[in-house]
Amino acid sequence: MINFAGLGRTMAATAIILSAVMVPTLRAQDVTDEQIKAARAAIAAINATNGFDNILPNLAERLKTTLIQSSPNYEDLISKTVDAKALELAARRADLEREAATIYAKTFTVEQLNAIATFYTSDAGKKLLNDGPIASREMVKAADIWAAGISRDLNAAATKDLSATLTAGQQPIDGTAPVTPAQ
Repeated sequence: MINFAGLGRTMAATAIILSAVMVPTLRAQDVTDEQIKAARAAIAAINATNGFDNILPNLAERLKTTLIQSSPNYEDLISKTVDAKALELAARRADLEREAATIYAKTFTVEQLNAIATFYTSDAGKKLLNDGPIASREMVKAADIWAAGISRDLNAAATKDLSATLTAGQQPIDGTAPVTPAQ
């Protein structure tokens, strides 16, 4: 007798493996040169990948620190070797740029990418990129101050209105004076 359950599991596992291997390949083919070009322009306009510039230097410094701790007598050799190897790997930064462009190309239409690039290369777009984080920080500060004031006023108003209701009809505890609601 044929074991259909085992065959089904095998077919399901095969389908999952094939989809994991084939779908990224198929999706990459969906991206046109025009989309990639527009995506690269948008990425450059918004400086989307500038934060990645420090990845390799930071990794190199971390590795140097680790290796020097293990072999402090070879600090110069370790620094020179790690720096040389990091420079050799620097060309692979283009792979990250290509991946970022593909992600943007899949996420936005060519028209949207062109609009993003156009806006962020304009004076207003450049100003937003430069001063937007400062404005956001100031807005968060303003919201915190506003929330503190609202919290204070809400607490005072609710306490005032509720104090009469919550204390009305309560009997004083033996030996204390009766509570009079605030007005």
